[in-house]
Amino acid sequence: MIPGMNPRQMRQAMKRMGIQQQEMEATEVIIKLADKEIVITNPQVSKVNMMGQETYQIVGEEHERALDMTPDISDEDVQTVMDQIGCSKEVAQKAIDDSKGDLAEAIMSLQD
Repeated sequence: MIPGMNPRQMRQAMKRMGIQQQEMEATEVIIKLADKEIVITNPQVSKVNMMGQETYQIVGEEHERALDMTPDISDEDVQTVMDQIGCSKEVAQKAIDDSKGDLAEAIMSLQD
């Protein structure tokens, strides 16, 4: 806001400049990054359209949340490694865990 300008004047000035602002009723905003999430609770979200370009303005309480980076390993994955190598379930499971879910890498590591 511009100091000394009331909200009505601000809306009129924005309209003259071709800027449209719309308030959105959001309950939570999540920004997903490669290694974590930024969660904004109790947000005030405004969608701003200026000359065809849409942007979002978010104000709220920010929290960070770590992502669970462990892969989901199915019984079929374990069985595939067991069949290829002829090893026990425990050995196959450990190799898959060590390779972060990459079956080819798990099989290659057990062939050494």
